[in-house]
Amino acid sequence: MKWFLIFWAGPIVFLAGWYWLSYYDMNFGIFMLSRQVHDLTFQIYGKVLGIPPETIPPLVVRAIAVDSLVVFAIIGLRRRKAIAAWWRARQASKSSDALPSKDSLSSAP
Repeated sequence: MKWFLIFWAGPIVFLAGWYWLSYYDMNFGIFMLSRQVHDLTFQIYGKVLGIPPETIPPLVVRAIAVDSLVVFAIIGLRRRKAIAAWWRARQASKSSDALPSKDSLSSAP
């Protein structure tokens, strides 16, 4: 499961890092992080897909969100017994704390 999360998060972090650095043109002397490469990349993808280049980043964010939901659903499915036990324990502790015990009541007149 650890490797599954690493292989899921790794490309997302890499893509987000490249996008943020190239969008703000923080290239540190590396051509791939320049704004020119950023614009050229989205122009190429826009021509290949036949859509305006400015519509691609929101589509990518939506795809990452859907993929993340699928990944967390898989994790939840694999750990459903532990999650259910945690939820039951949490609910039990809430219900027992709802009413004050005799010891915690004040003895003031």
